Amino acid sequence: MPSAPKKKSRTKKTGRPACSVAEKDLKYFWHPCSQMKDYEIFPPLEIEKARGAYLYSPGGRNTIDAISSWWCKSLGHAHPRIAKAVKRQISKFEHVISANTCNSVLSELSERLASLMPGLDKLFYADNGSTAIEIAMKMSLQYHAQTGNSQKTKFASLSNGYHGETLLTLSAGDCGIYSSKFSPLLINVEKLSPIPYVSGIEDPLWKKIPDNQWLPVKEQLEKMRETLCAVLLEPIVQGAGGMKIYSQDFLRRISSWTKKNNVHLIADEIMTGFGRTGRFFACEHAAVTPDYLCMSKGLSAGWAPFAAVLCTRKIYEAFYDDYSTGKAFLHSNTFCGYAIGAAAALENLKIMEEEQIPAQVAARSCEIRKVLDEIRSETSALSKSRGIGFVAAAEIVNPKDGSSFEPSKRTGFNFYRQAVVNGALLRPLGDTVYLMPPLNCPPKIIDKLKAIALKSLKETLNL
Repeated sequence: MPSAPKKKSRTKKTGRPACSVAEKDLKYFWHPCSQMKDYEIFPPLEIEKARGAYLYSPGGRNTIDAISSWWCKSLGHAHPRIAKAVKRQISKFEHVISANTCNSVLSELSERLASLMPGLDKLFYADNGSTAIEIAMKMSLQYHAQTGNSQKTKFASLSNGYHGETLLTLSAGDCGIYSSKFSPLLINVEKLSPIPYVSGIEDPLWKKIPDNQWLPVKEQLEKMRETLCAVLLEPIVQGAGGMKIYSQDFLRRISSWTKKNNVHLIADEIMTGFGRTGRFFACEHAAVTPDYLCMSKGLSAGWAPFAAVLCTRKIYEAFYDDYSTGKAFLHSNTFCGYAIGAAAALENLKIMEEEQIPAQVAARSCEIRKVLDEIRSETSALSKSRGIGFVAAAEIVNPKDGSSFEPSKRTGFNFYRQAVVNGALLRPLGDTVYLMPPLNCPPKIIDKLKAIALKSLKETLNL
């Protein structure tokens, strides 16, 4: 005879059955980037604490955070030095208006950030990556208007790019799954193509692309030369567009063209910055100094909503004048220069410099790529393996003939569900599986991640 079902505990206040954390969550919380109906079959993973590369659920279950919680936990969770720095700042003050005030933590952070890329020594702070991109676009537009080039009002970006989910950044991006429903509200931004994608720095196209892969893009740019305000791009790696890597020579050529034609280059380093690709900034792979460098995510190591835009002194000086001229840049965010985020960012920078994190990532980059290469070799169920630094990606395919699965089968989503069961948070982009663990993730966790990914893929495809 089956045992009677356990009775739910009841709250003292109402006497009604108490809801579990997940039940209460789903009763009220509309989760981001989700079809909420999916939660009927794939309930949210309850997190009780997080340490290093692991997320811990009640009962002691641990899950590897293989995507660094949307790419921001560059040094893992609960780093003790950053925790100490944040607590120290909280004991002083958590936030004050940054218009006409200053403080030591923000001043020191600004000095350090302004030294990271020679030529970029002025900073404007924000509270998220999308806003940082919008700031750069607005600043570029106003700059040209105030320097005798008011006809320069158009923007261009790379096809397949992603720059955020506010209206202006959706316009700059080229991922229809996020933007198509809002097309009536978007401005026209020219999408440059084709892009010379590569598998990594060992690819022959990495160092030099043939002219026929550059000329079509150059022709697009030349047609817009007189009215083009700025070109936006994610340097080297396109994130939400499928973790695709392109030639550093392509980046170098675009930069060279913009400098010759008085067009700004806006580098979206929100995902690629702070060591992710094996250089502090991905632009460094092509020895490129953009006019604007936008950063977030890894800036505060995921400890606070925090973003910044680095720009040249020449740009800054175009806004520096008597108030009556109307040249001031009047963008503002309530949490611009958020002190807790600044404290986390400052300590994060110190750790990265002292421990030489970008150099370590460059030296270990083969570890991440090797995980997917070995799974591909064993299952024949991955294709187009690629990687640079601590990011690697591949497409799930039918092992019988290498063909792509129909999107309606949601193979990537099913793999994601299985991976969570097996102990890893691996949230694909469609059927694109990618690995983006914390930059200080030890080799033994990488090995464990490989075993989980392999087991999950086999179970998903019944191999």
